[in-house]
Amino acid sequence: MKYVGIQTQQSSNNIKSMLLLICFPGLILVLVYAFAAIMSYVSNTDYYGNNVYDPAMANDMFLSALPWVFGGVGIWFCIAYFSNTAIIRSATGARTLERRENPRVYNIVENLCMSCGMNMPKINVIDDPMLNAFASGIDEKSYTVTVTTGICNCLNDEELAGVIGHELTHIRNRDTRLLIISIVFVGIMSFVLNMAVRMLSNTFFFGGRSRDSKDNKGGAIIGMLVVVVLAALGYFFTMLTRFAISRKREYMADAGGAELCGNPLALASALRKISGHPGLGNVEREDVSQLFICKPKLASGFTSMMSSLFSTHPDIEKRIAYLEQF
Repeated sequence: MKYVGIQTQQSSNNIKSMLLLICFPGLILVLVYAFAAIMSYVSNTDYYGNNVYDPAMANDMFLSALPWVFGGVGIWFCIAYFSNTAIIRSATGARTLERRENPRVYNIVENLCMSCGMNMPKINVIDDPMLNAFASGIDEKSYTVTVTTGICNCLNDEELAGVIGHELTHIRNRDTRLLIISIVFVGIMSFVLNMAVRMLSNTFFFGGRSRDSKDNKGGAIIGMLVVVVLAALGYFFTMLTRFAISRKREYMADAGGAELCGNPLALASALRKISGHPGLGNVEREDVSQLFICKPKLASGFTSMMSSLFSTHPDIEKRIAYLEQF
């Protein structure tokens, strides 16, 4: 199977990354102003004691909050962007794999990298019996392929080469850069929402102007509505980032992995084994799990249904069927 379209995929991922970088500050501005407008309505009353919206007050709150919001978000982004490798290692429990510990994996990675003319990435391992692997990083210094001990023990050389080839293709296509940016932005959104919840709690339960319990109750209700609106907008953004991360990237990575290892059926066999034991025992973060070659189910019921609907991964049986055509 000949792998084609790497330049097109790289260009597409670069464009999507730039769009996320541009759209995210705009969304933050909208959220901050919406928060200021609702807070001005809650905090301002007319002669009869009715809440009224004060545009001037909202504008003042918005302008005074901007330096703090963008300062905090900027610091968070810089830390997350440049420390993404350490963050992912902490979330997954990965550690550096030494050559003397597993020369088999090192030889497979080196051979595949030489066959496609790419620099060899770092190699990490997770001590976990589950079968999974993923690629991460934003540049040559941080590109990393991570495998579990379970996948190393259960797959033969050809199957493992197919899996590692799949992950190397994600790096070549710059899928990992887009995924890392998505994870960083979702983390920032979570941070902003948590800050909003704390501010509202302090305002309505401890810092309100009126000590009357009825007023506090009304303020608390409005505060909860604000949180719901902000959470809905934040969730909508996370959905947009998932739409930006096309499911097609997994098919392309499968094709690239099959080309690199030279045996599509070996990768299909590996995916079938992985599908029976996917996931990592200590990873429950939805954003990090989208890096895996086979995404585990981290929820059940309605949440699971919605996760499948907006999943960044296609159905693994379809991926296997696609590979077995060749």
